[in-house]
Amino acid sequence: MVGLGGLTAVSFFFLSRLFSRLLERGTSDEVLFHADTRQKVIALTIDDGPHAELTPEILDVLAELQVRATFFIIGSQVPGNEDVMRRLVREGHELGNHLMDDQRSITLDADEFARQLATAHALISPYGPVHWFRPGSGFYNARMLEQIRPFHYRCVVGSVYPYDAQFHSVEFATGYILGNVQPGAIIVLHDGDCERQGTVEILRRIIPALQKRGYRFLTLSALAHIADRQSMRQDGLVLEIP
Repeated sequence: MVGLGGLTAVSFFFLSRLFSRLLERGTSDEVLFHADTRQKVIALTIDDGPHAELTPEILDVLAELQVRATFFIIGSQVPGNEDVMRRLVREGHELGNHLMDDQRSITLDADEFARQLATAHALISPYGPVHWFRPGSGFYNARMLEQIRPFHYRCVVGSVYPYDAQFHSVEFATGYILGNVQPGAIIVLHDGDCERQGTVEILRRIIPALQKRGYRFLTLSALAHIADRQSMRQDGLVLEIP
């Protein structure tokens, strides 16, 4: 017999997979959900930072396990966390734009979206290159994709989303990630308020387990580059020199 907690976990497991599949089915080629590669490479992405206490703990784990990630930064949280931002870049992590506030980006009208996009970019870009945009809650539309083009951003959603921000269970998130990772996967976890301390423990569990399976963790740009090279090779566009 499945208890209430078990039913809740099953529901989130189903919603996670449905969320990703429905979005990807109707997506534009401009939006990255996963990298098309047979190599055992994956990307770890962390949303909603920087945070004065949690982000350094996440960085400690990543440094210990020698993993680089892509952090999607909320612009309003940069002031006061300048040292954290500098550490992110110094340790080889990549920066992405997650607008100014933790809210559903798709609910913003065009003017407000443009304002947040530009303001966040101005706050994040002094610390390092910003090539990626992730909409809050993952939903986007054609108008948003058009608005990010002048910044030369690519929109990324992800393929392994364990609802860690909504369902605070280390066991569920760990099991979901380990059960759904495939070559080219993009994992989505969350930084932010201290209620998300589970992120540190999730990382301590999933990274060694996936490394034992032979997976390498890359930044989004490195993952996309490998996938692009493989695609060009398959199309005969890359000349292999002996």
